[in-house]
Amino acid sequence: MSLSTAKRFTIAEYHRLAELGFFKEGERVELINGEIINMAAKGTLHSVCLTRLSRELFQLVKEQGTIRTQDPITIADNSEPEPDLVIARNRSDDYLANHPTPSDILLLIEIADSSLKYDQEIKLPLYAEAGISDYWIFNLVDNYLECYSEPYQAAQGKFGYRRKVIFLANESVNLPNFHDLLLELSKIFPS
Repeated sequence: MSLSTAKRFTIAEYHRLAELGFFKEGERVELINGEIINMAAKGTLHSVCLTRLSRELFQLVKEQGTIRTQDPITIADNSEPEPDLVIARNRSDDYLANHPTPSDILLLIEIADSSLKYDQEIKLPLYAEAGISDYWIFNLVDNYLECYSEPYQAAQGKFGYRRKVIFLANESVNLPNFHDLLLELSKIFPS
């Protein structure tokens, strides 16, 4: 009896598939650990939260960082997720030469309603393994912000974050790497 394994794609192969028109126009996919994953459809709450978050972060961060929404980042050779929002280090080419890599990322944010389990169980260890220092999930199911920091690897080989702090929708939180900038969550979470 032979076991079959699924084909895992590299980023180069994934890009080639896109160039060849393998994906339908407007199809939302991302490459995670070599697998092409269909992204969850965005609901109204998700869209409103992303709009409000983008507006507030653009006002707060200004020229201190590059804000990218729903754009790819490059992790290793087999993952190119498209997080909802990333604050990256400024670069003169605005990432024309290549997408941000973990060392470029100051804060990575996902907004989660139907994707909550996926963002917590699949993306969280991926981001921790990549060494992304700060990962936030705007949890629209429970209506709070989950802030993860200090990535680590457990003895069993699994990756995660040492710290998880929850901020309620009526609280404020300092932006990591911009400690003088305070984000009022009441301006972000849909009422």
